[in-house]
Amino acid sequence: MAVRTRSLISIDDLSDTDLRRIVERGRRFADGERAAPLAGKVVGTYFAKTSTRTRTAFSSGALRLGAGVVPYGPGDLQTNTGETYEDTGRVFARMLDVLVARTAGDPAQLRGWAAEGGMSVVNAMTADEHPTQALADLTTLLGHFGRLEDLRLLYIGEGNNTAAALALALTRIEGFEFEVRTPPGYGLDPAIAARARNQAEASKGAFAERHDMDELPEALDVIYTTRWQTTGTTKPDPNWREIFAPFQVVRDLWQTSPEAVFMHDLPAHRGEEVTSEVLDGPQSIAFQQAANKMYSAMAVLEWCQGTDTEVDQRT
Repeated sequence: MAVRTRSLISIDDLSDTDLRRIVERGRRFADGERAAPLAGKVVGTYFAKTSTRTRTAFSSGALRLGAGVVPYGPGDLQTNTGETYEDTGRVFARMLDVLVARTAGDPAQLRGWAAEGGMSVVNAMTADEHPTQALADLTTLLGHFGRLEDLRLLYIGEGNNTAAALALALTRIEGFEFEVRTPPGYGLDPAIAARARNQAEASKGAFAERHDMDELPEALDVIYTTRWQTTGTTKPDPNWREIFAPFQVVRDLWQTSPEAVFMHDLPAHRGEEVTSEVLDGPQSIAFQQAANKMYSAMAVLEWCQGTDTEVDQRT
């Protein structure tokens, strides 16, 4: 079968079937399944912003799948000397099979590179979405609970790129209840929230967003947070920490959800968005979640360069 090159810039680039396939494949990799379907391929990793987990996950995942890896840092490309991003992409497309890129900027740059054809492009985080994080999170949920359907997850913190990706992914799962508590003025993009609400209705789930910490839902399966200072961003309000303070994840949140697990996309700023008691506590699966980024990255890379001839359509 001919190779069908695909790119992942947004969760929206995945059909429901593709979403499930990547998550289940990542889970099988985590359970010990091994393969080398990318032997002879070359994966470029371009990180214009800092990264520990995502960069390591895609680099080590590519190597485990048999691919070579070419790393680029923020000072390595000739864009620093005036070459256009368009010309850089035209060169990449003639030398790389996959480009994994973190820009923390406009995803249009990545779509421009993907449009060159012949090279898969993976969004390792832009300003508006972090799709590979959401896929790693679903892989973690599937591994821990044995299912994705009918789970209840409470997200607490900024409506950032991780929250956006989760909103686009989780609300497509049958019966999934996803509630977001964001500080006033730091919520989800209204368009993302509207999409999530419509998708949840279609999948017989639920989506809600509030800007306070009153009347929290009970009997949760997951409590999730992210760092308050998202990579590559700043906050215009000098008093933003006072606004965020009530949204810290503390042990008391488990009083009405004693069985809930804790998730965090890391890095964590202990004492800010979460206490060490929670992050290091028995309910935390945050570091297993981080480990799953590699297995999920392997599944993404395989999907991008896969030989699957099925054409999946969003419904």
